[in-house]
Amino acid sequence: IHLLVTDVVMPGMSGPELAAKLQTARPETAALLLSGYTSHAAVRGGMLQEGSDFLQKPFTPTDLAATVRKILDRRPGPPE
Repeated sequence: IHLLVTDVVMPGMSGPELAAKLQTARPETAALLLSGYTSHAAVRGGMLQEGSDFLQKPFTPTDLAATVRKILDRRPGPPE
């Protein structure tokens, strides 16, 4: 799993909580958090940490693809 894409607000467990649990087992896994809230409101409301990879809804398929590509391109390559 290279990238988890999840909503910030979900029943039972938040997206950031899910990402943290997955990253405990697989620290190399990146997370993209989605929400209808603005990033500022989500951070201020304690739902999101400052600096998290975030995409505000609604977004276009092009926006999603570009954001995913940006996140994956930041990942370190395989060891040489």
